[in-house]
Amino acid sequence: MNLNVEIEGEGFPILCLHGHPGLGGSMSVFTNHLSQKYLTIAPDLRGYGKSRFRENFYMRDHLSDLQKLLDRYRLDRCLLLGWSLGGILALELVISDPQRFSGLILIASAARPRSSHPKVSWQDLLYTGIGGIVNYIKPGWQWNIDNFGRRSLFRHLLYQQTPEAYQYLATEGVKAYLGTSAAANKALSQALREGYNRLDALTEIDLPSLILAGARDRHITAAFSYETAQKLRNCQWKCYPNTAHLFPWEIPTQVLSDIDRWLDNHPEAVTAETSL
Repeated sequence: MNLNVEIEGEGFPILCLHGHPGLGGSMSVFTNHLSQKYLTIAPDLRGYGKSRFRENFYMRDHLSDLQKLLDRYRLDRCLLLGWSLGGILALELVISDPQRFSGLILIASAARPRSSHPKVSWQDLLYTGIGGIVNYIKPGWQWNIDNFGRRSLFRHLLYQQTPEAYQYLATEGVKAYLGTSAAANKALSQALREGYNRLDALTEIDLPSLILAGARDRHITAAFSYETAQKLRNCQWKCYPNTAHLFPWEIPTQVLSDIDRWLDNHPEAVTAETSL
């Protein structure tokens, strides 16, 4: 299928892959910044956002969609940046065709993703619903954060619980949640039940890589991100204290600064001749 795509900037291409729930616009914290120097390509994956798909599908279908997307824009080589599920898909793309990619940036992701998320209670769901609705109406309201946000499932996504992070939840998070189809939920659930593990396939990857993790991440724990970094030959790993799965929304300035520094130190990841 032809994926809906958001394209910004010009220069060396960076394919930005969102997580679950999500859509291409969920990557704005990265694309708004990186598009000042590079070409950013942020698709809605199959079953997400405007890439409508109501029938059942498998996780491997994302890979064929993305390969066709690269062919559509005649991208023979690009940098990959993936957040959560997007990082897993980025790894799969590199494993299947390493010559097509110049580097790899993984955000809160792992080749053997495992969670430490506690059991969800009815109170969690109630406070998440109330807190989410109020935050959508009045983004970043401290009273709502203190009375509902800190008692909701948002506490496992955002450790610092700042008004700035809740602004992202209101502008990007709600659209991501509403834009995620039942088929996408089913495809991910099936992959998780099968116990996804691609660690053994990483040892042959020699691309410059950067893995960033949140120390308090309960969805894909920092320990499993570190495990992935240890398997990659040419990888830098950094873990941010007092942050959770959505840490790019908690500390965006620091995260973007670290990505910029890594790109400056690895010009080979963004200086190939191929561009759109």
